[in-house]
Amino acid sequence: QVQLVESGGGLVQPGGSLRLSCAASGSIVSIHTMGWYRQAPGKQRELVASVTSGGRAYYADSMKGRFAISRDSAKNTVTLQMNSLKPEDTAVYYCNAWINSLSTWGQGTQVTVSS
Repeated sequence: QVQLVESGGGLVQPGGSLRLSCAASGSIVSIHTMGWYRQAPGKQRELVASVTSGGRAYYADSMKGRFAISRDSAKNTVTLQMNSLKPEDTAVYYCNAWINSLSTWGQGTQVTVSS
């Protein structure tokens, strides 16, 4: 069994920053792409950013220049630094990773951007 555990969500004012972390644990043989998705109320889950095992990062257009994804392959962790947050960034953020060739999800962490 493998699992992903997220941390770092919360309430922040517009223009503020938050840092989300996700750690993978369990019987891990390999981890390929790791990433973050988000789902706002009434909307579909969307990809925020991802990073391959080789370190190549991808960002959704609305996050470019504001968010930064990084991973520590030795620790099986992925981090999302979110800056210049906007109210429309409010959502539940989910960590995802391809572990042992299976897509694995975290439980989600709430991010609320509000004054």
